[in-house]
Amino acid sequence: HIHAIQVQRDDELIALPLATRRNLELVKTLRGEDAPTLFSLLDSCMTGMGSRLLKTWLLEPERNRKAAMQRLEAIGVLRGTGAGMAPWQALRAELKGVSDVERITARIALRQVRPRELVGLSKTLEKAKLLAQSGQAPSAYLTQIFSDLIPPEGCAELLARAIHEEPAALVRDGGVIAPGFDAELDELRAIQNNCDGFLLDLETREKARTGIPNLRVQFNKVHGFYIEVTSSHVDKVPGDYRRRQTLKNAERFITPELKSFEDKALSAQERGLAREKWLYEQVLDQLQPHVPRLTRLAQALAALDVLCCLAERSLTLDWCAPQFVAEPCIDIEAGRHPVVQARLAETSSGAFIPNHTRLNANTRMQIITGPNMGGKSTYMRQVALIVLLASMGSHVPATACRLGPIDAIHTRIGAADDLANAQSTFMLEMTEAAQILHAATPHSLVLMDEIGRGTS
Repeated sequence: HIHAIQVQRDDELIALPLATRRNLELVKTLRGEDAPTLFSLLDSCMTGMGSRLLKTWLLEPERNRKAAMQRLEAIGVLRGTGAGMAPWQALRAELKGVSDVERITARIALRQVRPRELVGLSKTLEKAKLLAQSGQAPSAYLTQIFSDLIPPEGCAELLARAIHEEPAALVRDGGVIAPGFDAELDELRAIQNNCDGFLLDLETREKARTGIPNLRVQFNKVHGFYIEVTSSHVDKVPGDYRRRQTLKNAERFITPELKSFEDKALSAQERGLAREKWLYEQVLDQLQPHVPRLTRLAQALAALDVLCCLAERSLTLDWCAPQFVAEPCIDIEAGRHPVVQARLAETSSGAFIPNHTRLNANTRMQIITGPNMGGKSTYMRQVALIVLLASMGSHVPATACRLGPIDAIHTRIGAADDLANAQSTFMLEMTEAAQILHAATPHSLVLMDEIGRGTS
């Protein structure tokens, strides 16, 4: 399923060193927990594919603004303008319950896919077909996504014909191939399904022939088919009965007729399972040519899910669309720290007070002073998060935002040590500061929070 390799070049992405990812709490908190982080706040995706793609967009923003501008345009379309249900709401309703096509496609290619995953894929292809028909978007980016949602020709039909609506978890358990798909398999199943009728008929006939009222014709996996007679009626057993097993209060017998049926039924069961396995492999063979198209469909579903998620977040959290400009600047009007604001809203401990940021070719640095718990670190980090959100193509927590070129976000935050590797707090600070001085360029955003002996 891997048919292309893309080399990730450092000069194409905005650099986010490990210290930056940790200090800004993008996907993990400083304590190592999954929430509250920027990713946990953003991720309202309906599918696992969408959540994975959202994390990729967040951690690998491109320096070139083309992708971010396409995403912002698409989010604007999905937000809608008029009254009634917005496009993102209708699309999210359709995306609910969609299977993880990306992983299922990989498992098809590796021939490790399970029957129930194929049922999920079949239902998802039907949903994708409806989504593709609903895609009349003025955005070229969205139009391409909707065109990739058209399922491969014949794939959904094959799955609907071949796989049972409620198959067993594993192929070896049987009951995976749908009735009517293969005549030979249907014939073998008919023999197995007629077992109960034959046994009841034989039991009735044998009771009448022998005069034993409590005679039972039964089956178990260890001893196969047998006729059970209690010890009190053993003297009435006919001469053609052959003893199979002796129990405490009963005897079990087999007759030539029952033996013949047993051979036929058990052989039908084994042949039926073997036939199902073979047919399942044939279905996987027929699905192989569809793998590239299914991969594109999975990518389109994931992208649509992320765009709908970002549209919902921008409306729910009252975010605005950023503007990209050629000159160096970070111009933020009434910016907010998204995660802190969300936590304040949850705990009802007051509203977040927004702040402006004005950095440009003339004002390239701000020195921020104030008492402990005055909000210095929050302010610094919110600027970095707004820059990152804009760079990935998301709306941002501000009333307006103008952003010039950015090639990296560097941070040196907080006090820590690494004594196991002979690194004191001061040594770590100096090492991180040295790394920033070597790596930063005129287009880098640098946050130096608490360095040396002061907290400013």
